[in-house]
Amino acid sequence: MKIKVKVVPNSSKAEIIELKENSFKIKVKAAPVKNMANIELIKIISKYFKVSKSEVNIVKGLRKKSKVVEIDNNFKIL
Repeated sequence: MKIKVKVVPNSSKAEIIELKENSFKIKVKAAPVKNMANIELIKIISKYFKVSKSEVNIVKGLRKKSKVVEIDNNFKIL
């Protein structure tokens, strides 16, 4: 599943606001320095969608506020 995300760094609290279907505004406390905001973004998304952090990937907009994030929640049955 791919979602569109607008990131607000340096926020007073971390939160997710759903704008539309598959479109979110996510506030993170971290500054956009040394990838810290992206790391916190992945952590917040993984908690919200109840998946592991390794299943969340930023596919587009790594250095921008508007991003496309892919959440891989397809589980393989062995």
